[in-house]
Amino acid sequence: MAQAWRCKGLRWSADGPELAWSGGRRSSLTWGKRVAFAVAEGGARTCVGARGHACPLRATVPGRSTGARCEECARLDRAHSVAADTIADDPRPYHVYLAWFGPGMTKVGITALERGSARLLEQGAICFTWLGAGPLMAARRTEELLRAALRVPDRIPYADKRAVRSALPTSAEERATEVTSLHARAVALPGWPESLTPAPCQPVDHAGVFGLADLPPAVGAVAELVAGGVVSGRLVAAAGPDLHLDTGGEGDGGLGGEGGGGVVVVDTRLMTGWELVPAGGVGGVTVPVREFGERGVGVQDGLF
Repeated sequence: MAQAWRCKGLRWSADGPELAWSGGRRSSLTWGKRVAFAVAEGGARTCVGARGHACPLRATVPGRSTGARCEECARLDRAHSVAADTIADDPRPYHVYLAWFGPGMTKVGITALERGSARLLEQGAICFTWLGAGPLMAARRTEELLRAALRVPDRIPYADKRAVRSALPTSAEERATEVTSLHARAVALPGWPESLTPAPCQPVDHAGVFGLADLPPAVGAVAELVAGGVVSGRLVAAAGPDLHLDTGGEGDGGLGGEGGGGVVVVDTRLMTGWELVPAGGVGGVTVPVREFGERGVGVQDGLF
């Protein structure tokens, strides 16, 4: 019987994207690599716990939940989250940034200075620039200032990000236009906290890191994993938590088990909480897929 693995999601390292697994193992991902896994037969998706601790109830969680946590573990996770604005006394310095995900989709956010640009890679930011750095509450006030004065949101839905990745401007200069303009407007605003040090506009482009050059449009995205289901395809791009897999030529499975193939997006957050095994010779995608037609898919030392 093949060894089952529990995925902890997509991680971004200096060498590119990696899938992290329970026990500390990681699988490096390179363009063209075949990514193929099956959900263990008869299994159920269980809560991943919170703050590094296992769920005491091993509660079952819905297949479409990107958090993969039961209600109690989700509450505990939020209680210690800077993103949820539940921590006010974090002594670490923070960056304020502007991140661009596509035309008309720029957000403002904060991230701990020590994390560098990791948060931007995790969100799938195509282009970003720092706005400034300072204590947490000063960073928060600056974030609120931009949201109120410039109507810049602090969240962009992942579905919107995925919809435009294959149709982005071709040059880094064009991709940086919106963050450059917003940066100029932001630093001209009155009312910046004195303890926040402004940063010059220096756009950083991630299109090459994500492999987005000549990316084919996706035909759909995996909606959820199910026991016995298979996901198999050739990796053509990765951004944020998403893998873009070309399922063409992947056996008889096709898209959603109905043939046709094409590029399918897999949000790796949907993989957490499941026991996964190698797909063997089975190809294609046999789990539920949300199609994009309406919007615009020896000793075993690793799963693959």
